[in-house]
This record gives sequence, structure tokens and C-alpha cells, in this order.
Amino acid sequence: MAVDVRQVVYWMESWAPPALAEPDDKIGLQIGSLKNKIERVAVALDVTDAVVDEAIARGAGLIIAHHPIIFRPLAAIRTDRADGKLIKKLLANDVSVYASHTNLDVATGGVNDLLADALGLTSTKPLKTSVVETLYKLVAYVPHSHADRVREAVFAAGAGQIGKYSHCGFSAEGTGTFLPEEGAAPYLGEPGRLETASELRFETIVPERRKAAAVKALLAAHPYEEVAYDLFRLELPGEPFGLGRVGSLPSPTTLKAFAERAKTAFGVPALRFVGDPDKVVRKVAVLGGSGRSYVKHAISAGADAFVTGDLDHHTAHDALAAGIALIDPGHHIEQIMKAAVAARLNAHAAAQGWDVEAYASAGSTEPFVFL
Repeated sequence: MAVDVRQVVYWMESWAPPALAEPDDKIGLQIGSLKNKIERVAVALDVTDAVVDEAIARGAGLIIAHHPIIFRPLAAIRTDRADGKLIKKLLANDVSVYASHTNLDVATGGVNDLLADALGLTSTKPLKTSVVETLYKLVAYVPHSHADRVREAVFAAGAGQIGKYSHCGFSAEGTGTFLPEEGAAPYLGEPGRLETASELRFETIVPERRKAAAVKALLAAHPYEEVAYDLFRLELPGEPFGLGRVGSLPSPTTLKAFAERAKTAFGVPALRFVGDPDKVVRKVAVLGGSGRSYVKHAISAGADAFVTGDLDHHTAHDALAAGIALIDPGHHIEQIMKAAVAARLNAHAAAQGWDVEAYASAGSTEPFVFL
């Protein structure tokens, strides 16, 4: 099945919804058109000349990037300057660019979960909660003949999850009444005659991000021409989402040993750490990118060590005074998202029968050289 940019964007935003992004973050389609047909997708941390040249050579019509290509406001697009030349090259070769930044950091299975998994953290939760998802009760009235079909369709669309339990729902017997009017094509009964039907009232819980998909699945699986269903907003708190993760190590270790583990996990040639090398580390916070303003959150969470990038001299001194260790493997460790996003998109494409292939951009966009 031929695929366009819009379909890939819809899939990406069902995983990492824009609503999860930090305020004023520059996310979404930044270059190109949603209507373009594509056969290949490049996944990159940054959009550089080398990444774009690789995309053109490999026939990629879309680049999914973690770091937005347009982050600061553009006063002009000058094709005699580096940024303008890059935009011109993308447009001339019909390559679209989509940015999924802090929404992908926050999303379940996104950048910060990948970093936490690489470090071996368990029982993780957000370092700083920014959004608590709204929950809804979805109620539908279904004939017995299609009850199982409707249930499975709605559950497959992401409804029915309560904590570590899936497929959560409830059904009760009842009788539905309806009178098909002229021009109707009822599944049961005939126009002009009042009909009664033995039905099940099926209800389940659905989070905000799955609401549209669950309703779509319900309507597709239900046999009635007009489906009776309700959505009730609940007061119960849903899943918390936020930047960073904090979790526990399987067993205590020293700061030096944990720093070595981080170096290996992220494949970096060097890293910096702050603190006593013999300090015992049990609880760890991690945040991809630049995390100096989140040190206080790591302290509040009771972390023994905080792994993040772009740390400065004064933040290091403040951490020493506060008694928390810091490990700085650099900003570029977020490149862990490339292979993960490509693999996830390829699995979805295979399940949907899409004629599209995703690949992780091969080149490194690390701007620093280590001696």
C-alpha cells in the first residue's frame, strides 16, 4: 500500500502526541508537504547536510528528526547561508522534515525510557510530571452477535488498560429500542416499525490519546448503521507523563562503576562525572539533552546520581554541595532514538501492509571531537 507523509505523521503523533511537548517547542512538520508519497523514511537526531545527502541518496522522502531543523525564529531564508542552503536542498529534492522533540522525550517508550533502559533502571517514573492524562469511560450498546468483535477491536485500539491490567471492561444485559425511519438501512428490523433488541451495555476506560482510535474501532466493528455510544470524562487521574526518568538499579554500585556502565551503554568515548568515585549509587535519574535545570528535581526524587548532558561549572559545584552525583555523557546520547523509531515504524508498516521502509541515519551528528 502506497503511503504519504500524513499517514506516517499520524502514526508518530499517536505514539508521541503533540500535547506532550513542552510549551513553545518547535515540533511537527517543518519542511515539505503532508501529501507527498514516500517509500523510505530516514530517522535522525539532527538534520545536517550529511543527513540530508544520505536521505537523497537512499531515496527517503521524509526525515523524522528529534531536534527541530527550525528551532529559532527565521528572519529570512537566505540561500547564500548555511541554513537557507539546507532548506533549499530539502525542497529541491522533495524531502519533508518532521520534528518530534520533547513529546518524544516524554512519550512512553520514547527517548527517556530508552536511556533508562540502557542504564538498566527498573521501576521508573517521570522525573518531572508535566501532564496527567485525562481518562474517559466509553460506553456502547452492542448486539450479542458482535459483542466479542467490538470488545477486541476497542481493546486493540488502546482502550481497557488499568495499571498493569489490559482488556478491562464490563458488560450488562439490556433491551434497546429504535424505530428506523424512511431511507434507513437497519441491521435489525425494517423501516417504519418499532424494533426491540437484546443488547449488551459494554463499557471500558480509554485514555485521551487513544480516544479517537477507540471510537473509530468501535464504529468499524459495530454492525449498526447508527451506533449508540457515550463518552464520559472521568475525575480519576490517568497516567502521568513528564520529562526524564528516575528509577532503581538492580543492585547498588559505586559511582565510578556506574559511570563506566553509562559510558559503555551510550557508546561514548568519554564522559564527565561529579562526586566521590566510591559513593554508593542505588537510585538514578536520567534526562536526555540539556538537564542542568532539572538537578533540583533529581535531588527531590532522592536520586544518588543524575545522568544528563550540557552541565556547566556552577551546576557541578551546586550538586557537590547538595550531595548528588552528576554524570555527563553529552547531549548526543539522544541518538539512541534513531534505531528505536526506525524499528517501531517498520513493525507498524509491516502490520499495516505499507510499502515504506524506515532506516536509522548512519552518520554521527556529534559536533564534538574528543582527544
